Amino acid sequence: MSEPLPADRPEGAMSAAFRPLTLGVVAIVTCVAFEAMAVTTAMPVIGDDLGAGAGYGLAFSMFLTASLLGSVLAGSRCDAEGPRRSLITGMALLVAGLVLSAAAGEFWLVTAGRAVSGLGSGAMVVALYVIIGQVYPSRLQPVVFGWVATAWILPSMVGPLAAGLLAQYVSWRWVFAIAIPIVAVAAALVWPRVRHLGAPENPELDPALGRRRAIWGIFLAGGVFAAQWAGNEAAASGSAALGLLAAAGVLAAVAALAVLLPRGALWLRRGLPSVVATRGLINAAFVSAEAFMPVLLLAVYGVSPATAGIALTAGAVGWAIGSFLQARVPGTRRHLLLAGGSGLLTLSIGGTGLLAGAQAPFWLLVAVWSLAGVAMGAALSSTSVLVLDASSAADRGQNSASLQLSDQVGAVAGTTVGGVLLAVLVQQEPVGPESGYALMWLLLAVFAVIGTVAGIRSANVRPSTGKVHSQA
Repeated sequence: MSEPLPADRPEGAMSAAFRPLTLGVVAIVTCVAFEAMAVTTAMPVIGDDLGAGAGYGLAFSMFLTASLLGSVLAGSRCDAEGPRRSLITGMALLVAGLVLSAAAGEFWLVTAGRAVSGLGSGAMVVALYVIIGQVYPSRLQPVVFGWVATAWILPSMVGPLAAGLLAQYVSWRWVFAIAIPIVAVAAALVWPRVRHLGAPENPELDPALGRRRAIWGIFLAGGVFAAQWAGNEAAASGSAALGLLAAAGVLAAVAALAVLLPRGALWLRRGLPSVVATRGLINAAFVSAEAFMPVLLLAVYGVSPATAGIALTAGAVGWAIGSFLQARVPGTRRHLLLAGGSGLLTLSIGGTGLLAGAQAPFWLLVAVWSLAGVAMGAALSSTSVLVLDASSAADRGQNSASLQLSDQVGAVAGTTVGGVLLAVLVQQEPVGPESGYALMWLLLAVFAVIGTVAGIRSANVRPSTGKVHSQA
């Protein structure tokens, strides 16, 4: 039986009643973000020390692939028995993965540790979404998601530098080990507030449906892994067989998403399906553009890597601003943030490409890119709030898992398309570097254009009736 914290008091998210839980949630998300992002800086040092060879890329893809599976498994489990076990299991897996990576004597053990951490991270994030929906009153949920967004932003701003310094001057093993005590502290803060959260009063998830979703989750993870690994290998070797394997992986992933996401998400059905679709589309646009931003700045403006980092920091600051601004928007107008944020993201990404193509002043390009961060902060947090608004206790876990799947697959799709565009439009130099980058960014903005359409179609999201609907 659920025992949520008092919802009729006027306290805020950092009041005495909610502060330990809010701080614990922020600490957990910070650890997940650091593990997902900051480790990138240390990975070249790890690869050199342990002899990564051709398996270098697996350390990244296995984390994402495992997190997809963790999200699916936790979604069904939370709907059937509540978020407690998924949260604790996820935290235990994250710590186990960190220990395995930190103590690794061979690179394949680092890869295995990343996979274990990814499985735990996927489960934890879904459980946290369910906890936020179950514990906090609806008026505080936008505020909490603003804090969650900040917990992702800070590691992106200081995490890579900190990880690089640790790897260079201390030991790369501390990049993994430093997060372990933070997870322990977060568990101590969160557990007293969630230990009484049980299953929904009338759980409607058929156990057989949960098992089918788990199988489709494995199918999705396998398809994404095949598409990533075989696609990279095919690009390097020109192997037609690997190209076919990559195509098969894409088809498998699409088939699994058609089942695991809300019915109609792939064709932008009105309401909840479009909310979930918007999350993936805008994430694809932003993550892909951000991933290749340093390449653009170094090639077009000739700046140093440190100076290129100014643009990424501006985007992160804008994201924080957008996250906190969205908390002040009334719930009845939240779908406007989704459509407006996606539209602003379209203009920002397209504008960045055009400014780079025209070699406009560097500061102007940075200013326009910061607006992309504002758009993401406002829109992404809004998708989280709208999904919880449209969920009941019976399907909150499944819907939260769908949102995370859309987010993660969007990032993979965006960076994959960005890599192809970079190779075709820039590295082969069909039109010159400035024009090539401009065209590349305009094409990446198409993700955000479709996201704007999906955001418009997210209007009139109805609260869930509590009946679990699935195609699994």
